[in-house]
Amino acid sequence: MSDSPLNDGGSESAPSCPLCRHPAAHFYHRDKLRAYYQCAECALVFVPPDYHLPPSAEKAYYDLHENSMNDQGYQRFLNRCAEPLLERLPPAAKGLDFGCGPAPLLARLLEQAGHSVATYDLYYQPDSSVLQDQYDFIVSTEVVEHLADPLQVLQSLWQCVGPGGLLALMTKLVAGPERFANWHYIRDPTHIVFFSEQTFLWLAQQLQAELEICGADVIFLRKQ
Repeated sequence: MSDSPLNDGGSESAPSCPLCRHPAAHFYHRDKLRAYYQCAECALVFVPPDYHLPPSAEKAYYDLHENSMNDQGYQRFLNRCAEPLLERLPPAAKGLDFGCGPAPLLARLLEQAGHSVATYDLYYQPDSSVLQDQYDFIVSTEVVEHLADPLQVLQSLWQCVGPGGLLALMTKLVAGPERFANWHYIRDPTHIVFFSEQTFLWLAQQLQAELEICGADVIFLRKQ
């Protein structure tokens, strides 16, 4: 990878944005392993495709995670999204946990509150038939930062959200170039796109959604 022109600080043509498809982005940061660019249109920070892991390596990295259905720390983490989401749902809502991983604890927490929740994960629960249905809410925690084509995935999920429904996302937000350089979030090699508040404002406008940023890393998009 050391011979890649992307390692030189952007002297070659910059890549297109994987979210808004803007034809060029500007160089944002470089560490020992990867280069990062930021889109001038939607402010997404992203890793060019040359640095993406192949699916087998990505899956192997996910397998190292030790989240379990009985992990109290994991439950507290997920509750940062589940608790405000539950406050906004009607009784007995129908939902989907997209990217649930091998331990769909979030789905269980929501089901315990009286909702029905289907689950999907590319590697661990790949039944794509659930992506053909309509839902009152879709929740996706710590998923969007892994997406090579976030536009395609988010548009597909949005089509599955019924009128008045919610798309609830959980991902940490870019806070600026100085903090980015030392940000633990970029140390994960499977994290390849990084959203900011400005990016979600752009996305909400494109989807004609009502945007609510709840806390540091929970984002709600409501279909009007």
